Amino acid sequence: MKNNDWKSRLNIVYSTNPDFQYSVENEEKETETLPKQQQSLRVSIEKNHRGGKTVTLVKNFIGTGDDLKDLGRLLKTRCGVGGSTKDGEILIQGDFKSKIIDILKKEGYTQTK
Repeated sequence: MKNNDWKSRLNIVYSTNPDFQYSVENEEKETETLPKQQQSLRVSIEKNHRGGKTVTLVKNFIGTGDDLKDLGRLLKTRCGVGGSTKDGEILIQGDFKSKIIDILKKEGYTQTK
């Protein structure tokens, strides 16, 4: 079955050559997720550029986007709040720094500060 994911081929010019095969040359590979003991996560509180709302940031996660989303989902459910994950950062709404550090250490992230 053909791969009809047209979003990955945006800005590609149509070819009349019947033997043409589209290939992605500049595709970035995701880095493999480091083991929990080797992750050096940093938890901080931030208020700037957030409309006066306090958020807790978890930075320096090294791994795939799926693993980042899973960790973010775990933290959001344990804290009972919302948040988001992107660019190696997990954003949790509210001031939960000590609670998140405790959760991460219980999960095996020993180098958390």
